[in-house]
Amino acid sequence: MSARPSVTVAAVIERGGRFLLVEEEDAGSIVLNQPAGHLELRESLTQGCMREVLEESAWHFRPSALVGIYRWSKRGSGASYLRFTFCGELGEHEPGRRLDAGIVRALWLDADEIRASHERHRSPLVLRCVEDYLGGRRYPLDLLTDYA
Repeated sequence: MSARPSVTVAAVIERGGRFLLVEEEDAGSIVLNQPAGHLELRESLTQGCMREVLEESAWHFRPSALVGIYRWSKRGSGASYLRFTFCGELGEHEPGRRLDAGIVRALWLDADEIRASHERHRSPLVLRCVEDYLGGRRYPLDLLTDYA
């Protein structure tokens, strides 16, 4: 297992009782995930989250709170991740925007549909982040400090 986890950002986005997820290719399978990805050099956590949501779903998004910080190790791969998950305000949609490579489509599912599809989740963090969001977990963004 890697001693240095990759830093990732993700968004739990709810609209009318449904959550924005993406179908993406992973090791030859199509899996479900929140819009999420790796933090880039010189990018704040919130900036990375906004970028990943737009690139993977064609939706603009602005984080307003941190839902949680999660560490996960992918069995058999040696990879580990430190994931910062945000919730916030959904903005405009760009329906003609090309999605990131490997993203099949964005879709909206309710919590029961997400629970029922757990075997298709990219990681156990998909459901855990939704459940934490539904449970009211919110931490202020000023918890995070970025030094450029």
